[in-house]
Amino acid sequence: MSRRALFAPLIVAGLGLANPAHAQSTVYIPAVLELSGAGAVSGTNFRDGMLMAIDEINAKGGILGKKIETPVLDTQSDAGTSRAQVQKVLDNKPYVILGPVFSGSVMVDMLLTQQAEIPEIVGGEAAAITQKGNPYVFRTSFGQQFSMPKIANYIRDGVKAKSVAVLWVNNDFGKGGRDTFIKEMNARNIKVAADISTESGQADFSADVVKLKAANADAIFVYVNEEESARFLREAKKQGINKPLIGETTLLGQKVIDLAGGAAEGVQGHVGLTVDAPNPAVQDFAAKFKKRFNYVCDHNGIKGYTAVYFIKFVTEKIGKFDSKAFAEKAHGITITPKDEPGILMEASWDKNGDIDRESFLGEVVGGKQKIVKVLPKLGN
Repeated sequence: MSRRALFAPLIVAGLGLANPAHAQSTVYIPAVLELSGAGAVSGTNFRDGMLMAIDEINAKGGILGKKIETPVLDTQSDAGTSRAQVQKVLDNKPYVILGPVFSGSVMVDMLLTQQAEIPEIVGGEAAAITQKGNPYVFRTSFGQQFSMPKIANYIRDGVKAKSVAVLWVNNDFGKGGRDTFIKEMNARNIKVAADISTESGQADFSADVVKLKAANADAIFVYVNEEESARFLREAKKQGINKPLIGETTLLGQKVIDLAGGAAEGVQGHVGLTVDAPNPAVQDFAAKFKKRFNYVCDHNGIKGYTAVYFIKFVTEKIGKFDSKAFAEKAHGITITPKDEPGILMEASWDKNGDIDRESFLGEVVGGKQKIVKVLPKLGN
């Protein structure tokens, strides 16, 4: 099936907004995502996972008898554009909004959705997103305050590093991760030997790699976006860096591995979500995704897929399409695969909208991400 054919129902749905009879048979859940620009890899993965879930749910009659209607709007990976797109869909009175993925866009969008009292299910990981007391924002990804302690423990106990160099992207995602990571390093008496910022979309990492080599730290923590991760890894291999390269999901995703080639070999890190998880439900999802879209999805595909099933489950619990009631019910909820198979893994959402679930330690071996350890929920 072609990509154009996949989007045909969405285009028709968007045009149907002016038809009252159509509106009565559908529920309007628009998506605002990074389909172009620096975040295109993340946004298209989220979109495609979301599309799979929507088609599955609609094929079974929708949510409370209504089919899901989801036009997809492009943020162009720009916070200002994202805000304008969110305002556009808010004018059509959505039930819930899906996306975006970039934390910088989420930070500006969520002010609008909070004012409108519309829940927003986002892929952004910056710690600050859920620290502002906004009752309408929810993640399907780990916030940095959940992932960084797990990474820090691995660097201390697994790598046994006494010093670390940090490379991070200078945006809301990167700065939030850098700040939280350094706090965790200080708590474990691990010296930060270098603290190097980079720019979103950066192409040349040669000077940064020179600085990292000069720091001579026991390990290097890399926290940049997917495409920049691949560029960095190629430059690190070129200059012969031989220290452990450790990161988060953005360093170990299959797209990064494909772009970096052999330069990704041996990279290690914490993986919040992955299709390589030793979980039959996740592996079945991954196979269906690859068959439909002809590529291996990253963690953002799982975020998009589970976000739709999160909406379905909470809505069926409250028994109506009420945005305020949704936000109230979603806080403190736990969903298991027995409750809703589409959630894939047991997950809980706290009073801030943060998610907690199992996660993983991974390593790139033979051009593939290999899961070496399952980490329990922090709440366990």
